[in-house]
Amino acid sequence: MKESDVIHLRGMEFYAYHGVMEEEQVLGQRFLIDVDIFLKKPVSMQDNLAETVNYAEVYQVIKNCVLDQRYQLIETLAEKIALEITTGFCCSGVRVEVHKPNAPVSGILKDISVEIIREKKDESIFKFGEQ
Repeated sequence: MKESDVIHLRGMEFYAYHGVMEEEQVLGQRFLIDVDIFLKKPVSMQDNLAETVNYAEVYQVIKNCVLDQRYQLIETLAEKIALEITTGFCCSGVRVEVHKPNAPVSGILKDISVEIIREKKDESIFKFGEQ
């Protein structure tokens, strides 16, 4: 069995203005974010923050992604979060789930979410939206 260490950030809650409908962009709504960060190597027993990913820094990156820009699609928001984590931290990949519990859908449902899983392709850093 291959060793694997994962850092989980669960239930991060933000009030933001993402959505296609004008009301969503004006009134805003709650978004919940779950993130799994797959570490490149198992964390050693050295008890040293430099050996892992600082989840306080990851939280701040996620917060900035959610609050600093507006997107029509939660898929785009998830992609932005994944890109920022994979380019800014030493990890092999990330899973990002963006929940939109109060999505304007005609019907009774608990939650709508999108989940993306991204592997870190290489060590090059590029800006979101560049090809």
